[in-house]
Amino acid sequence: MASTWLVRADSGGRLAPEFKSKSLVAIGWIEARNTLDLTTREAFFLRMKEAYPEDSKPKQHNAAGQVFRFVREIQVGDQVVTYDNARRTYLVGRIAGTPKYDAELFDGEFPTFRQVEWLSEVSRDALTLKAKNSLGSTMTLFKVPPETVAEIEALMGGAQPQQASEEEEALEEKDLLQDLQSKSLEFIKDRVSKLDWEQMQELTAGLLRAMGYKTRISPTGPDRGKDIVASPDGFGFEQPRIIVEVKHRRGQMGTQEIRGFLAVIRHAGDKGLYVSTGGFSREAYYEAERANNPITLMDLDDLVEAILEHYESMDLETRVLLPLKRIYWPA
Repeated sequence: MASTWLVRADSGGRLAPEFKSKSLVAIGWIEARNTLDLTTREAFFLRMKEAYPEDSKPKQHNAAGQVFRFVREIQVGDQVVTYDNARRTYLVGRIAGTPKYDAELFDGEFPTFRQVEWLSEVSRDALTLKAKNSLGSTMTLFKVPPETVAEIEALMGGAQPQQASEEEEALEEKDLLQDLQSKSLEFIKDRVSKLDWEQMQELTAGLLRAMGYKTRISPTGPDRGKDIVASPDGFGFEQPRIIVEVKHRRGQMGTQEIRGFLAVIRHAGDKGLYVSTGGFSREAYYEAERANNPITLMDLDDLVEAILEHYESMDLETRVLLPLKRIYWPA
């Protein structure tokens, strides 16, 4: 059975009109040169490794996989889709030739190409939200899901667009947003987990400064259970004074660690903040709840939630540790 592929016409679909006029689709990765003689995924990966030595290994693998698919997996007769952003239209065609290489094509930016017989066009506005989402990947090349293919082919055959109610569209958009937020949160947690202990300490101090405190970080070495002291004056003379311990490791903190931390919080009015990216045991929470001085246990989820809440108030030094971009979504 023929597959259907989406080949992106560069950023913003700027080459879609030329893809149409030249009856082709093309990909870049110009530093990899002519890859038509390569036959295995490993060979494509080694070429990408040689061509883009500064890229991470996953990025090299990703590029190798896409070029491999364009050169070796796509077959004559397969269906191909590309998006013309300016007209909000998907061009739909059929692969009509084997891969070729022309170093001068598109000023040398997209030299590897395949001839295409363009058959029809489908308006993006005629697609369901689910289909639009499945076509929204930023990858240069990917296989289109069967349900989206069926929807496109139905529209090409003259079927009327599926009209969803406003309530159904709102629910679908809400699901998409929740999925995006969930993935975003996990990626942020992954990035925080990759920080070393000193960076985690600086990140925690930066969070407290964003909340209006001044911080004093203990010098490297034995800190007697105090990694950070946060207070209004920065010296710990004024209340509230927050004593902070930061543990950046996989294992959970238990009762013994909490008792050791509580022994440091001796002055009346002092409060404790124990940050552990490995989390806490149930007994640790119980120990914190019955402490004489107020103590808050902050795991990775709590830390990231607080960072997102106060990120706009964080200083540049802290943002450098965890650079984040704002994403806008329709209200």
